[in-house]
Amino acid sequence: MLSGAGGHLDGRPRGRLRIVPVRQPTFPDLRTFIDQLRREGDLAEIDLPVDPRLEAAEIHRRVIGAGGPALLFSNPVGSAYPLVTNLFGTSRRAEAAFGRKPFRLIERLVALSQDLVPPTLPSLWAARDVAWEALRIGTSKTGRGPITQRVSRDVDLRQLPVITSWPDDGGPFLTLPLVFTEHPKGVGHNLGMYRMQVHDHRSTGMHWQIGKGGGFHYAVAEELQQPLPATVYLGGPPALILAAVAPLPENVPELMLASLIAGRKLRVCAGPDDRSLLADCEFALGGRVPEGLRRTEGPFGDHYGYYSLAHPYPVFEVEWMACREDAIYPATVVGKPRQEDFFIGDLLQELLSPLFPLVMPGVIDLWSYGETGYHSLAAAVVKERYKREAMASAFRILGESQLSLTKFLLVTDKRVDLRDFKATLEHVLERTRPETDLFVLSNLSMDTLDYSGPRVNEGSKGVWLGLGEPVRQLPREFEASTLPIGVSEVSVFCPGCLVIGGPRQDEEADAGSRLAGEEVFRDWPLLVLTDEPGRAAASSMNFLWTTFTRFEPAADIHAAESGVVRNHVAYSSPILIDARRKAEFPEELFCSPEIAEKVTQRWKEYFPQGRIEMGDSDRGHLD
Repeated sequence: MLSGAGGHLDGRPRGRLRIVPVRQPTFPDLRTFIDQLRREGDLAEIDLPVDPRLEAAEIHRRVIGAGGPALLFSNPVGSAYPLVTNLFGTSRRAEAAFGRKPFRLIERLVALSQDLVPPTLPSLWAARDVAWEALRIGTSKTGRGPITQRVSRDVDLRQLPVITSWPDDGGPFLTLPLVFTEHPKGVGHNLGMYRMQVHDHRSTGMHWQIGKGGGFHYAVAEELQQPLPATVYLGGPPALILAAVAPLPENVPELMLASLIAGRKLRVCAGPDDRSLLADCEFALGGRVPEGLRRTEGPFGDHYGYYSLAHPYPVFEVEWMACREDAIYPATVVGKPRQEDFFIGDLLQELLSPLFPLVMPGVIDLWSYGETGYHSLAAAVVKERYKREAMASAFRILGESQLSLTKFLLVTDKRVDLRDFKATLEHVLERTRPETDLFVLSNLSMDTLDYSGPRVNEGSKGVWLGLGEPVRQLPREFEASTLPIGVSEVSVFCPGCLVIGGPRQDEEADAGSRLAGEEVFRDWPLLVLTDEPGRAAASSMNFLWTTFTRFEPAADIHAAESGVVRNHVAYSSPILIDARRKAEFPEELFCSPEIAEKVTQRWKEYFPQGRIEMGDSDRGHLD
């Protein structure tokens, strides 16, 4: 197992690590993993007809809300193909799908990066285990594969059990597609996961957000005025799914990571139009993305817990479909935390975190919070070998691949368990001098799915340092004989931080700046203004979700006082984050009352054995 997020907090594994063979199941394809879950009693099979439009997703949400099993719908309405969901919806299943071997191998590679500098014959001999593992990474050609058991150019995507997750979604979406593209100039490939709205019987949207590898390939194709060929896989080895969502640096091949996770070479066979196909997937859709063509995609209920709105995106035109004879269609459902993407995201952070000190030498530990959609908040422990070196590491993080989309970053140079958000926030608040330690960077790019900024893909970032030894003793209890005008309630989230219930944003837009200067709050370094105070203060998960998904640093940070010193905006505490819902903010995700009632009434029919608990779909894992 890993110690912290990066082995040891100084980034240097102690002693020589060796890969110890462990008997552990590996899964060359999706159905092998499904069979394993069935044997372990961690798969619920629903034989009743279930509608992929809204009904299946609501069943999924209630099951995952209670920490329940994977779901196999054998009779989805309108399709001959079974539908499987919730494959990775618990920490245990996610870890079982991908195994611990990749963790041990990455730790070993980190150790070798030090042991082999400089290389000596003894150190090279000691590294022979890694060389042997490297021989098993890559692809291997096979004559034929299950993926080509059926091939058709008479494509009708409506025959697939493609789910519609939320009532205001723009239509059905492929939610676990593995999109494979190659650079038009032949300098690498990309395997990514991008939601794909089914427009008609043979075309879909291609949701290439900013900062995505497939989108970079498409941009080159458009410059060359040519379409981009693409192959979309549905249902492959679990290792492929993890690799597709991994935030790897550009030009690092995802298939290499997939092979490493799988512990074997990925089988490749010949497919239509002289394309090579990953032989053990369930489906493959072959086609192209024409240059210059856009079509409205969305809305879509996404992993921030709100609807992302309708925008124009490229179009994938399907030319043929290949699949197994008895193909199984996989899907996932995203929404308020925690959904499947949370468990995969945290597992990925653990897997890749030992590499952070190699890629970013000043970074000791790094954690992004899935409760905020990952890009909204991260925290880091960094080296401070000279004054303000911490900012160099902060800029390094904000310049690294998909970490560059991070909206708000907490930084310290002292050890703290970053997974414990309350402890991390308290640690920073004890040490910060906001006049010099809080930075707001305006007019920058922001995650496509974050609607707290002024326009899509645009917004700001914040960096808050808390370095050295504590400079204050944080208050732990709040007492006041009277509350300021408009304040309905005040709760202590953690020492140094208050959650304040205030007027709605449309009632008093400038309440944040007014309340930050109130005398009653002067001893508290951080205030969070919200229109849902009870919900926000109920737990760390609630606080993270209701605060960081709803505020934009440049627009929503206020202070008791502020002034410009040497062209730096110096903020005096308390600092107030205005996390109230704005009028233009997208709607929160809720199931429709009709579907909710239908699923409630049919629950015992879905699960006649009576062993599947019904969770709360609207709440998710929130308190």
